[in-house]
Amino acid sequence: MPERPLWTCPHCGRRFANRDQTHTCTELLTLEEALADVAPEVRVIVERFLALARRQGPVTVLPERTRIALQARMSFAALQPRRARVDGHVVLARRREDPRFVRIESFSPRNHLHAFRLRSGAEVDDQVADWLAEAYTVGEQRHR
Repeated sequence: MPERPLWTCPHCGRRFANRDQTHTCTELLTLEEALADVAPEVRVIVERFLALARRQGPVTVLPERTRIALQARMSFAALQPRRARVDGHVVLARRREDPRFVRIESFSPRNHLHAFRLRSGAEVDDQVADWLAEAYTVGEQRHR
């Protein structure tokens, strides 16, 4: 079955898998602008995380004032750079217990937000790569 084309919001230009997707139209920043006031280690965390995400396939990076969203057909991860750490989440099609997740929110049987906190680039490791591989399938809507 062919994929439906992405819908583009006529106001902000952001693309979504679902027509008339509920969202907040916000001006996108550059990645440099989004990381302007963070510690060098936070920049390392973000750059390594993005590199791991891009290993999965094409990723649209959407830097906003408060977060950096990662999207394939739909959002599958987000980062919130802080001064000395990065808070973030991945969206998985199942609950995945892992001591590195600080919170798991279940929205439906195949939609579970897994929140994490990273304090060093070394924490962006094979385990995070595995989370991203699974989350990317959600972003491509292959989990349905």
